[in-house]
Amino acid sequence: MSARRKEDARFLTGGGSFVANSNLDQQTYAKVVRSPHGHAYIKSINIEEAIKLEGVVAAFTAADLDTDLIGPLPCTTQFPAILPIVSTKRSALAIGRVRHVGDPVVFVVAESNEIACTAAELIQIEYDPIPAVVEVADALKLGSQSIWETAPDNIAYKFAKGEEDEVKKAINSAHYVAALKIKNNRVMAAPLEPRAGLSFYDVETDTMHLSCTAQGVHAIRDQLANDVFKIPPEKIKVSAPDVGGGFGLKNFLFPEWVLLLWAAKKLGRPVKWVAERSEDNSSALHGRDITTDARLALDKDGRFLALEADLTANMGAYLSAGGPNASTNAASTAMGGVYNIPYVFMSSKGVFTNTTPVDAYRGAGKPEANFIIERLIDIAAAKFNFDPVELRLKNIISTLPHNTAFGLQIDCGKFKENIERACNYIDYEGFLKRRETSRTRGCLRGIGFGCFLETSRGFPVEGAEIRFAESGRIELRVGTESNGQGHETTYIDLVSEGLGLEADLFDYIQADTFEVRLGSGHGGARSMHMGAATMMIAVEEVINKAMGVAAVLLQAEPDGLSFENGSFASGAGTRSVTLKEVAIAARDNRIAPHLDGIGLDTFTKRENAPFTFPNGCHAAEVEIDPETGSVDLIRYIMVDDYGSLVNPTLTEGQLHGGVAQGIGQALMEFVSFEDNTGQLLSGSLMDYTLPRATMLPNFEATLEGSPTDANILGVKGVGQAGCIAAPQTIVHAVLNALSPLKIVHLDMPLTSQRIWRAISSSRA
Repeated sequence: MSARRKEDARFLTGGGSFVANSNLDQQTYAKVVRSPHGHAYIKSINIEEAIKLEGVVAAFTAADLDTDLIGPLPCTTQFPAILPIVSTKRSALAIGRVRHVGDPVVFVVAESNEIACTAAELIQIEYDPIPAVVEVADALKLGSQSIWETAPDNIAYKFAKGEEDEVKKAINSAHYVAALKIKNNRVMAAPLEPRAGLSFYDVETDTMHLSCTAQGVHAIRDQLANDVFKIPPEKIKVSAPDVGGGFGLKNFLFPEWVLLLWAAKKLGRPVKWVAERSEDNSSALHGRDITTDARLALDKDGRFLALEADLTANMGAYLSAGGPNASTNAASTAMGGVYNIPYVFMSSKGVFTNTTPVDAYRGAGKPEANFIIERLIDIAAAKFNFDPVELRLKNIISTLPHNTAFGLQIDCGKFKENIERACNYIDYEGFLKRRETSRTRGCLRGIGFGCFLETSRGFPVEGAEIRFAESGRIELRVGTESNGQGHETTYIDLVSEGLGLEADLFDYIQADTFEVRLGSGHGGARSMHMGAATMMIAVEEVINKAMGVAAVLLQAEPDGLSFENGSFASGAGTRSVTLKEVAIAARDNRIAPHLDGIGLDTFTKRENAPFTFPNGCHAAEVEIDPETGSVDLIRYIMVDDYGSLVNPTLTEGQLHGGVAQGIGQALMEFVSFEDNTGQLLSGSLMDYTLPRATMLPNFEATLEGSPTDANILGVKGVGQAGCIAAPQTIVHAVLNALSPLKIVHLDMPLTSQRIWRAISSSRA
C-alpha cells in the first residue's frame, strides 16, 4: 500500500515556499541585461541614463567585478581524456565578447522589479557582430570562426573508451554491419518554476547567503567557495526551499548565483532575481544535442559482435560544470544497453558553438547511449530481414551477473521477461490485423519496441542524519534533494516504519548547507539508492545505540533484548521501554557515557556505492494520417524492473513523467537556432512545443522488479527511466508505420511536417 504524499496538502492550499514569493527586509531587485547577438564584440557600455533613474541602486558590468578575487565559473567534470578539457574563463558577466544570445552583460539592481526592468532598457550597449556558428558540423569546418582563443578548432575535449582494435576487427569480418548517423535533438527542461535566487550578506559572521532554485546545494556551495570567491565553504550558505521541477537543469552553478552573492555583499542589502520564462529558455541550460556515427556488427545468425559509436556533442558557448559528462562518463556506462555485446568502443568530442550551454537533462548520456543501440537494432532488422523483437531476444543479457564490455557488473534484471511481457500486453501477434483495419480507414499504423538500461547512482557518496530533539521531534537531515518527487513522504514513511514511531513525529530537512552536513543532491536517479538506503543504515545504527541504553534501563543484556513497534523488550517480554524513553535517557552521561551526551543522534556517510541497473521494455502503437503527417499515440506499454518498490504509486508517477518527456523529445520538442546569427527561434512556449495531456494515452505499467544487493532496500532508480526508454519506442512505432513506404529513418523530432515531407518524397 503506497503512502499518500505528505507534501501535497501544503502545495494544494498555497502553503508551499518558493524563492519567487520569498522576501527580506530592505530587499532590492535585479535584472540581467543580456546579449541580443549570438556572437559579437562588446565595443562600449553606457549605463549613465539607467543609474540616473530614481530607484536604481546600481548597474554593474564586468569592469566592476574584481577578477583577482572572483574566479570564473568552473567545469568540474573529470574523465580520462585524449584531449583534456580546454581551459576557458567564463565570467559571471561577459568580458569583451558575447558568445550566445542571452549571455549576461549588465546586472541592474533597483528598489523594485519594475524599476530594474525600466533601467535595463535604458542601458546602451554597442556591439560589433561577428559570424555565429550553431551546428557542430559548421564549427568543425576548417577556417570556421573560433569561439575561444584557447580552442581555435572549437574542440573542447576528446574522450575514448573500449577496445578499438577488437571492434574494428569484428566489424571488418562481420557478416552484417548496420550503420547509422543518429541525431539526438537539443531540448530544454522547461520546469514549472524558472530559476530564481535571493541573497544577503551577514556582516557579523562575514557569511554570504543564497536561497535559490537548486537540486544540489552542496556542490553549488563548494564551487562558489573554492573556485569563484576562494573563501572557506563555511562562509557561504546555499539553501533551496520548495523547488518546482528541475530535470537536471537546477543542479548547476549559474552566473546569476555569483552576481547575487557579490552584489548583496557590495551593496549591503539583500538582492532578489527571478527569471522570466523566455529569459530562462535562452540563458539557462539545454540538453542532449549529440550526433553519433554508429555501427553494429552481427554474424549471419544475427548475434551481436561489436558496437562502435563516435559521438559529437554540441556543448554550446561555455562548458557548464557537468556539461562534458553526458558524452563521456555517463554515456559509457549505458553503451550497449541490455544486450550481450562482446566488444564496444566509443569515442567522443565536445564542440563549442554560439548556443546556450548544454548540461544534464533527465538521464544525461544514458538516453543517448540507449537510443544508439536501439536504433541500430531496428535498422539491422529492417536491412537484413530480422524480426526486431526476435533480434532483441537473441542478444539480450541472459546470464547474471553479467560483465559489460566496459567492465560494469550487472547483478540482476528481468531482461528477457520484460520483452516477452511487453509483446504479450500489446498483443504483438495481433498487430497485422489492427494495421489492416487502420489501412481501410486510410491510416498508417505502426508498432514499436524499445528497451533500456539505466545506470543509477549519480555521485557515489551520500550522507544521512537522524537527530532526536529535546522537544521530542525527530529530524531527518537528508543529502538528496526533492524537487517534486515526494521524498518527504518516502523518507518519513521508511524511517517511521523502521523505528516503529508515528510519522507525524518526524521533521524532514533538506537542501541547506548549514543544516545538512553532506549531500550530493538530486541527479542520476539516486535518491532511494543513495539517500534513502543511507538513511536506513542510520536507522540500524540508531537501534544498535539504543539497544545498549535500553539494556541499562531494563537491567538486561543487550543480546537478550528484542525491538518491535518502537519498544525494546526483555527476553521474557515482561519488561519493556519505548524508543522515545530510551532517546531521553541516552543523553544522560550517567546512563550512556559511551554516547558522550549526543544521545541517539546518528550521522551516516556512504561511499563508493555501486551502480544499480533499472531496466525494461516499452512498446507503443501509433496511427498516422498520411495526408497531414499527424501522429496519434494509441497505446503505450511499460514493463520495467526497478527492484523493490518503496512506494509503487510514486514510482509509477515518476515513470509517467519521464515517459511524457521522452515522447515530447521524440515527436515535437527541439531547440532551434538561426544559422549565422545564433538567434534562438524556439525561445517561448509559443515556439517550443511541449506535450499536452490530451496528446497522451493512459499509460499501462507493469513493475515487477528483481531486488538488487547494491543497497539495503533492494531499490534501483526510476526518475530517469521513462525519458531513456520512450524516444526509441516512439520512433520505432512511427517508422514501422512508414515502413510500407520504404522510409527507414527520420531524425527526431518526428513532427507532422517532417513525416508529411517524408511521405510526399516517397510518393514522388
